[in-house]
Formats: sequence, structure tokens, C-alpha cells
Amino acid sequence: MNLNDYQVAALRTAAPRDKHNELFHLLLGLVGETGEIAEKAKKIVRDKDSDFSQWDLEDLTKELGDTLWYVAVIADYFDVPLEDVAQLNLAKLADRQQRAVLGGSGDNR
Repeated sequence: MNLNDYQVAALRTAAPRDKHNELFHLLLGLVGETGEIAEKAKKIVRDKDSDFSQWDLEDLTKELGDTLWYVAVIADYFDVPLEDVAQLNLAKLADRQQRAVLGGSGDNR
């Protein structure tokens, strides 16, 4: 499945764009899902001496999928194909790598 196909499929389970506060709902959902991943990572640090090999990969995959769903729907909210998001991100990172600034800080490095 390519990313644009995923985005179209994800939209079948999304609320209409014009629903009151829908963008705010989506943004909070994205933050919530990434927070769930961070919370589970915190418990591995706390309870399993940071042994990430003990992470339940099926559970992680589900949480990453939830995060991807929100990214896809938010991108669609602004008429941005998910494929464009991925391609632009890879191009940005390749440019940073070429200029040896991957490890720096700031958006415009």
C-alpha cells in the first residue's frame, strides 16, 4: 500500500472536516497517541532498565498506526497528500545529512 492509498483509506473512518473543532480534535489526538508511545517507553526505562528489546512490538505497531492515522487525516485537512509529507521529509533530512547538520538543532539548519 502506498501512503496516498493509506490516507484515502484512513479518511473513511475520520469525522467530516467541517465538524466543529475537528482540527483541534485531530491535533489533540495526535499528541495523545504520541504520548501513549512515550508513556510506554517511560515504563521500559523505569521497570525494565531501559531494555527496549522487551517492548511489545505488536502493541508498539498499533500505537504507531494510530499516530499515522492522525498524521494522514491532519494532512488531508490541509489538502496535503501523505506521500508529499513523506517525500518532503526525506528530502529535508537528506539535505541536512549532505550538509552534516543532522545532529544540530533548529528547524532551518
